[in-house]
Amino acid sequence: MTAYKNDTISTGVSEFLLNCFIRSPSWQLWLSLPLSLLFLLAMGANAILLVTIRMEASLHEPVYYLLSLLSMLDILLCLTVIPKVLAIFWFDLRPISFPACFLQMYIMNSFLAMESCTFMIMAFDRYIATCHLLRYPSIITDQFVVKAATFILVRNALIPLPIPILSARLHYCWKNVIENCICANMSVSRLSCDDVTVNRLYQFAGGWTLLGSDLILIFLSYTFILRAVLRLKAEGAVAKALSTCGSHFILILFFSTILLVFILTHVAKRKVSPDVPVLLNVLHHVIPAALNPIVYGVRTQEIKQGNKRLLKKGW
Repeated sequence: MTAYKNDTISTGVSEFLLNCFIRSPSWQLWLSLPLSLLFLLAMGANAILLVTIRMEASLHEPVYYLLSLLSMLDILLCLTVIPKVLAIFWFDLRPISFPACFLQMYIMNSFLAMESCTFMIMAFDRYIATCHLLRYPSIITDQFVVKAATFILVRNALIPLPIPILSARLHYCWKNVIENCICANMSVSRLSCDDVTVNRLYQFAGGWTLLGSDLILIFLSYTFILRAVLRLKAEGAVAKALSTCGSHFILILFFSTILLVFILTHVAKRKVSPDVPVLLNVLHHVIPAALNPIVYGVRTQEIKQGNKRLLKKGW
């Protein structure tokens, strides 16, 4: 107990303050409405998709179970980040406690990695559906989905775990203003009086180990898919095969493009306003979540029909 008191006194900081846009405070005003609409769209569209898949027996297939997992991750990730950002925009509720900040840090790192891993598993599903169609029912089974979901959850719950632990062990002497809307690891760690080299190295190594390996495997899957599709000679076969993979590829494009732009703005941070990476970081947690269910709902005939039947039952 004494040790805890001494440690608390020595840090001089009991909570953090989230300061979103230091150089462009007016952004909060015009961002609040579109961000609110995107948040409501993400919550509503993913909820409808989950209910549709749950209620429609024709959608009780492995690929839609994976899509359900992606929707649940989107919902939880949005709920972790966006309500706090909107509370800052609307009511200037900038304080965030140490436990809440480090919990948010863990969930963001863990769930983003889970989404990336889910995309990788879905790319494998599309690869089998395109290149090994006859073997698809024997490979992509309900048991496969259970094993894949277990792998997604365990891998991405354990590897990011040291990130908030390393940040929480640092000593925060007097600075407590985080120049971000969220508790990003390096935004928090740079406030510390201690050396944060280990934090930087683990964030970099962990990020590239998880997201980098997933993107490489996704790229390889689609390379094999494209090669197989170009060999098809039957009339309309190429268009049908590309349509089958189109929705998934668009989702990956949303996810990776925003992430890539975010990384590039960090690399070129001297040439862009520091508020731009902060904005991209927030948007990365809500735009893919809002667009994922819409893309699948519009492009997938089975989901469109399921939505129509669900609406008829509701009326």
